[in-house]
Amino acid sequence: MTKPKILVIDIETAPLVSFTWGTWDQNVGLKQIAEEWSILSYAAKWLGSSKILYGDTSGRGSRFIRDDKAITEQIRQLLDEADIVIAQNGKKFDMRKINARMIMHGMLPPSPYRVIDTLLESRKYFAFTSHKLGWTSKHLTDSPKDEHKNFPDFDLWLECLQDNPKAWTEMKKYNIRDIKATEKVYLKLRPWITNHPNVTIYDDIAKAGCPNCGSHRLKSDGLRHTQATTYRRYLCLACGARPRGKVMLLPLAVRRAKLVGQGTA
Repeated sequence: MTKPKILVIDIETAPLVSFTWGTWDQNVGLKQIAEEWSILSYAAKWLGSSKILYGDTSGRGSRFIRDDKAITEQIRQLLDEADIVIAQNGKKFDMRKINARMIMHGMLPPSPYRVIDTLLESRKYFAFTSHKLGWTSKHLTDSPKDEHKNFPDFDLWLECLQDNPKAWTEMKKYNIRDIKATEKVYLKLRPWITNHPNVTIYDDIAKAGCPNCGSHRLKSDGLRHTQATTYRRYLCLACGARPRGKVMLLPLAVRRAKLVGQGTA
């Protein structure tokens, strides 16, 4: 057994093309849709690795920009290897979008994996001005999100749909900067995540390790008291998380004598 394979991923999608009679507050019916959305590009990296993995639908002319079967298969292969996936807004957007394209292309699901959504974790623990990647990467890390200034706003997507090589160069830069920013934000949030997947489960070392990062550099840090018992608390000297032990420190006779409040399960 080894450490878990943790994948950081981000996708960019092409929008729907539809017929409307206005520009504000439109209710688009299914018969008004001229073209479906698709995946334009993806960027990914294994946590801690410097190698960037990237794919897009460019280079075959605008007719084939929405043909995303090949890159969807590439994404599926990466997910099939992963034990844990990190993505900004991943649970609501990226992973569901990827799943939709996989099943539409007749692909089977990849091997099961856990998802850590940096957007949800940010919202759970902090009252930041914004939880968007642009804000958190700027204020928490040294790797801010790219603004694709050469093709501002929707121009980048519009030019990529026309298979403009310069726009695709900008998209690649933008997509890659997003996963670098996501990785840095995740590492900043990691010690705060109390329900983080236990990465020590993936090794066979009979030694206490940090469930958040896997490090064995721990020091005793007092006691953790629950409603029913007490555990040893630790400080991870690598990532700063504060896990607790699994051994109950109160003797059984003492635990049996304790009472708990009415609302305790």
